[in-house]
Amino acid sequence: MKDANVADAFDQELLRLLTDLDFLVMTVVLDKKQHKEQYLVWRYGPYHYCLKILVERFVLFLESKDAVGDVMAESRGGKEDMRLKKSFHRVYQEGTEFVHAEKFKVYLTSSQLKVKPKSNNIAGLQIADLIAHPSYKRMLFQKGRVEKVGRYGEQILDILESKKYYRGVSNRLWGYGKKWLP
Repeated sequence: MKDANVADAFDQELLRLLTDLDFLVMTVVLDKKQHKEQYLVWRYGPYHYCLKILVERFVLFLESKDAVGDVMAESRGGKEDMRLKKSFHRVYQEGTEFVHAEKFKVYLTSSQLKVKPKSNNIAGLQIADLIAHPSYKRMLFQKGRVEKVGRYGEQILDILESKKYYRGVSNRLWGYGKKWLP
């Protein structure tokens, strides 16, 4: 990747793959500072709150397609993984404010969150890793918090926003494929 021609060829192939592969994107961004200020007493752990919202949207997507699915996350380490698995299981068992527990049981194939290390090189987790930072930066930009993302990140985001973000049954991007949490 030190050779500019090799790096450019790699980037172009990745952009082609992102265009051609069949996947759907849902991005959740939590403003930790605003969250702490707004919820002085009650507050979720940021990672767990985002998981809840992502899984909720995933179940609504599966319901709209009359399909079932599974949830996998990249490992963060022993204690963190166990806490995240417990959070997932709680959402699965109790539901959320907007999705009853029964829907989770109908549309998710397992009550257990699968957690895999980066070293397993799972394609879906690798793609999620590649698009997470540009997606986060674009949302910050759209909220007036940062400057533009950068040329390559913008190219990735143009692909995602034109073809890959989930738009819900009402064809709305915000609230479905993109969710900003205070």
